Amino acid sequence: MDALELGITKIHFVGIGGSGIYPIVQILIELGYEISGSDVEESSTLERVRQLGASVFLEHTAAHIEGIELLVFSFAIPKSNPELIAARESGLKILSRAEILQLITSKFDHRICIAGTHGKTTTTALLTQIFLENNINTGAIIGGIFPMIGGAGRAGSFDVCVCEACEYSNTFLSLMPTISVVLNIDNDHLEFFGSMSRLINSFCEFCCKANHLVIYNGDDGNAQQAVLPARVRKISFGLKKSNDYYASDIKWFGFAKARFSLFKHGKNLGRFTFSIPGCHNIHNILAASVVATEFGLTTGELSAPLLNFEGVGRRFEILYNSKDVTVVDDYAHHPAEIRVTLKTAKQFGHKNVWAIFQPFTYSRTKMLINEFADVLSLADHCVIADIMGGREFNEENVSAMDLARKNCKFTHIAEFNNIVNYVIENKPPNTLVVTLGCGNIYKVGKLLAKKLKEMY
Repeated sequence: MDALELGITKIHFVGIGGSGIYPIVQILIELGYEISGSDVEESSTLERVRQLGASVFLEHTAAHIEGIELLVFSFAIPKSNPELIAARESGLKILSRAEILQLITSKFDHRICIAGTHGKTTTTALLTQIFLENNINTGAIIGGIFPMIGGAGRAGSFDVCVCEACEYSNTFLSLMPTISVVLNIDNDHLEFFGSMSRLINSFCEFCCKANHLVIYNGDDGNAQQAVLPARVRKISFGLKKSNDYYASDIKWFGFAKARFSLFKHGKNLGRFTFSIPGCHNIHNILAASVVATEFGLTTGELSAPLLNFEGVGRRFEILYNSKDVTVVDDYAHHPAEIRVTLKTAKQFGHKNVWAIFQPFTYSRTKMLINEFADVLSLADHCVIADIMGGREFNEENVSAMDLARKNCKFTHIAEFNNIVNYVIENKPPNTLVVTLGCGNIYKVGKLLAKKLKEMY
């Protein structure tokens, strides 16, 4: 089977454990391609792709490309990677993650591409659920584990595709959206873009690529600026009544359930209930609801999916909950995201909130170190793990200790096992512990939850 008309059947991924690679692998396996891949560290994603039938190697060596017909690499892979070098020297066909993403999405008739600094994964997953619950055989490319589809990627019927569109390295400019969605624009990935003006310009290009519609957060000034050059119809959403669609009469019931009324040009379209925590999610829910409505679904068809949606893995995911302690894992890695996550945690009702934060990339840590110190101080205590360099070398000469020294409530602990032991031995009664970061800090949360279950 060669559903993408590549003329091949065997594809190898360098960096197959990446969150951006996993949904692509899942779709290709669903389409019948034979997949292999390599990475350097064991992870839950590697276990998932193994379960799908992919061959996985825990090292990078040139021998892994023998017999394959296409090599795909993620943006985190350096040019010095031995598999990449061997593939180039042998004349093997090579595609970047952005290129194969463009190839896959181009096969769909309708491409809904969801961009923004925060909220992409939740919004993409929610819109996928809305479509699937209304019998639209949707393709999906999601940056997190979505239980409803058993992973992060789904091929569907090549009619509608809901795709998370990441701005890093201008990946989203490789897409050809039918509908472009802009949730917000914040000061992230400036090590790549260099300035906010260049970041906003990239979002301008993304909006201009839409051939049917642009839907944007009218409460976000940067998003408003980004959509100006687009020559298709533009629709705004938000909490302000000046938006085309807006939410009003928001009432919370407990920690995670809320109701709101959805208005379009002042007309009440109905009252809806959702069940995911955090006020910040109202904009994500609005975005998905507006896309679905403009796509042709009635507001009555939104009610059940909005109520049923339980979120995505690593987005305020509760790993353990007892009367004395709750363990939550969250993907937040930018100061703005950490702020809303910690504010949400403080609404949970515990006397204490402890944060365990793993900074990601040296450049971001150095550039935003004061902002990180400010938002992490919202926690009653914060454990700082070592920086996960990811795609970078430490040319910035920055360390986790530099951040830990910013506040007397911060403690630097490098080893994950030591972090878990420290929390168990020192946490006060009635504490919520939240692990924060886009690297592998989730392992601390899982290990902590496992030990607590064994103890209690």
